[in-house]
Amino acid sequence: MEELEQLGPRLRAARQERGWTLDELAGRAEMSVSTLSRLESGKRQASLELLLPLTRELGIGIDELLQARAQDRDPRVRRPSFRMDGATIAPLTRENSEVRAFKITYRPGGADPAPAPKEHPGHEWLYVLSGRLRLTLGEQELVLTRGEAAEFATTIPHRMRAEGTRPAEVISIFNEVGERLHLLTPAHLAETALPE
Repeated sequence: MEELEQLGPRLRAARQERGWTLDELAGRAEMSVSTLSRLESGKRQASLELLLPLTRELGIGIDELLQARAQDRDPRVRRPSFRMDGATIAPLTRENSEVRAFKITYRPGGADPAPAPKEHPGHEWLYVLSGRLRLTLGEQELVLTRGEAAEFATTIPHRMRAEGTRPAEVISIFNEVGERLHLLTPAHLAETALPE
């Protein structure tokens, strides 16, 4: 119930952040000023029919109106690590983040045989924390060491594995499309999640 009580003030705050008056937002969302005013003051119950045009004009999701304010939200990421293709993958961002970050540990030898290069829409940035990482990127074979970084379009066929006898630890950052296609689906993750 607290989330619903805060909906009106959050709606007002989102409007004011954009410097819009009640008249301006009501006009954009094609609703009456009195309806919008009552929504913001909590005197009118919110419905999807009313919220959808408002959130569309404000450029926010309905869930943002219902969530706790960013400063009140627990900042810890509580997503389980999982294994895939011989690597251990620890999510570093929430599932709904615009950019997805992971700490990936590639084990020596990786999957047997090494996974085929992947290509898909998206973009990836990576940084080697420790060990040596062999990056196959198109026709290039590169070995990155601690402190080195790489950036590439994931439309180029690519694969990564530890080079040598030690694991390679990497921070990988994807845009949303790249992460979704690179690390498979939530159903797959649930099947392969590591115990906490």
